[in-house]
Amino acid sequence: MKQHTYTLTMEWTGNRGEGTRNYRCYARDHVISAAGKPDLPGSSDSNFRGDPGRYNPEELLVASLSACHMLWYLHLCSANQIAVEAYKDVPLGEMREHDDGSGEFVRVELRPHVQIAAGCDVEKARALHAEAHHLCFIARSVNFTVETNAEIVTA
Repeated sequence: MKQHTYTLTMEWTGNRGEGTRNYRCYARDHVISAAGKPDLPGSSDSNFRGDPGRYNPEELLVASLSACHMLWYLHLCSANQIAVEAYKDVPLGEMREHDDGSGEFVRVELRPHVQIAAGCDVEKARALHAEAHHLCFIARSVNFTVETNAEIVTA
């Protein structure tokens, strides 16, 4: 079995001069960086005093699920002679928040719209989404439902 490791830098940049002396005096802004890659500006969800112009952890979790599924799907299509010409997903994540402030995701729905070349097997293209879901590292790592409702069209 292979093992892979991932490292990055997470740096809080929201100190407005008072640190975290109280709940309202600091920004939730942070920067995610990794060697040789552009920085990714982050914050908390705007519902939790975050900057809506920055990515929040909840969005990044949904994006990770969507990207992992897409990359596996594209690989499987190429291995099965399905020529994907376009792929766009608009995933939806649902999170439940409890009275004490804790919470968890309860589901994510992936909604890819896939265009394949004329003459390709539409049913095989549809079936490969289940295999991509099974192989996706991120989907296998979460404890909530990840559904895939794909639309397949031919060029």
